[in-house]
Amino acid sequence: MRYVSTRDARTPPERLSFEDVLLAGLAPDGGLYVPEDWPPLEADQIRNMRGYSYADIAEKVVAPFIGPEIEPRALGALIAGAYAGFSHAAVAPLKQLGPDLWVMELFHGPTLAFKDYALQLVGPLFDHVLAQRRRRVTIIGATSGDTGSAAIEACRDRTAIDVFILYPEGRISEVQRRQMTTVASANVHAIAIEGSFDDCQDLVKAMFADAPFRQALNLSAVNSINWARIMAQLVYYVAAAVALGAPERPVSFAVPTGNFGNVYAAHVARRMGLPIAQLAIGTNRNDILARFINQGAMTLEPVVPSLSPSMDIQVSSNFERLLFELKGRSGAAVAAAMGEFRKSGTLPTDEQAWRAARSLFSACRVDDEATRRSIAETWRDTGELLDPHSAIAVAAAKAVRRETGVPMVALASAHPAKFPEAVAEATGVRPALPARLAELMRRPERRPRLPNDLAAVEDYVRAKARPIGEGGAG
Repeated sequence: MRYVSTRDARTPPERLSFEDVLLAGLAPDGGLYVPEDWPPLEADQIRNMRGYSYADIAEKVVAPFIGPEIEPRALGALIAGAYAGFSHAAVAPLKQLGPDLWVMELFHGPTLAFKDYALQLVGPLFDHVLAQRRRRVTIIGATSGDTGSAAIEACRDRTAIDVFILYPEGRISEVQRRQMTTVASANVHAIAIEGSFDDCQDLVKAMFADAPFRQALNLSAVNSINWARIMAQLVYYVAAAVALGAPERPVSFAVPTGNFGNVYAAHVARRMGLPIAQLAIGTNRNDILARFINQGAMTLEPVVPSLSPSMDIQVSSNFERLLFELKGRSGAAVAAAMGEFRKSGTLPTDEQAWRAARSLFSACRVDDEATRRSIAETWRDTGELLDPHSAIAVAAAKAVRRETGVPMVALASAHPAKFPEAVAEATGVRPALPARLAELMRRPERRPRLPNDLAAVEDYVRAKARPIGEGGAG
């Protein structure tokens, strides 16, 4: 398997291995890496996964994207270890809410959010590859709430990795913040930025674009700009479809979406051959994706804080991977379109691309009032508590589903206890953190704060990162 950048205009484009893409994160030209082609997922392969454990399914799904670079036995051990500590035996269990309506609980990992399902594997993959190459890296990431804590949990105390996570000051929940700021590991740095998530994400991209800085610190990424994140997220879509009768029975999914990575992973699974009837995008009031799918216009607007802060995003980075496909895998066309988007705030109109996107996705805007209503109605009708992000998925599933008789799976992307105030306001019930996190609210925090300024952030990272010669670098 080889990978190319979405912005590489050369003919032929540069082709990289999985390990190179894992360590690079973002391409030097600012593009995102995608596979040169999609490995097929045949009906017999899907059928044969019935009765498999989550880890067994993961091994079958991710192996083609890695190829011979990691020996099969070693890959199997990494995957088994990644999911061994999850709190539910099924890892990603399904619960039925009503006729043909299900939720898939993706909060049984160590930080109670769906990001664990990728990052608990990505962390060990980094360790394995860095050990083989006798290298170390500095991981830079931005978070709108959940990626940061999941990345920190996956990378803490690893000798070959320093990790710096930027988060928007005052725009994530207290639980989300404390899951980052209370980690005492010397290689972990959670930094509050005076701005929005988009500001944090822009700072990360700017650091990668600063070639001397990138090279001096061996920068890498764990945001969903890193292909390995998308690859690992494919697994739970396959697992859910198998459990609900695939390949004989198609399945639909409703995904709460901000940065487009999670629903893009479902699209990749569909391209590989998973029988997905419909992909429904649920956005909050920051609805750039819903506006694009429904109206054909992608125009930036100010980020507005909401009950679902992990989705308070206007620049959905992973949309670029879909755009690459919609524009015939032309790196030059994508580079031009993204350049204009960043310059003017509006993606250039492409009627053919928009109509293709509309055929692939449905979309629904769910504001705060509708989010509260979804939480309350689900609690009243089923006794299940949903966090605000999961509630958006359920609301979108009900609003835009096209076919009855096809199971619709809404992704429950975070534990309700990560957003206790919103859940309590809607239901009168304040969800408690699991016992293993009961001390979280009493742990001391480290809370450095920086302005939305590239030079200030780079100076901080330089001062705190261990010299590249330490920790097994070659």
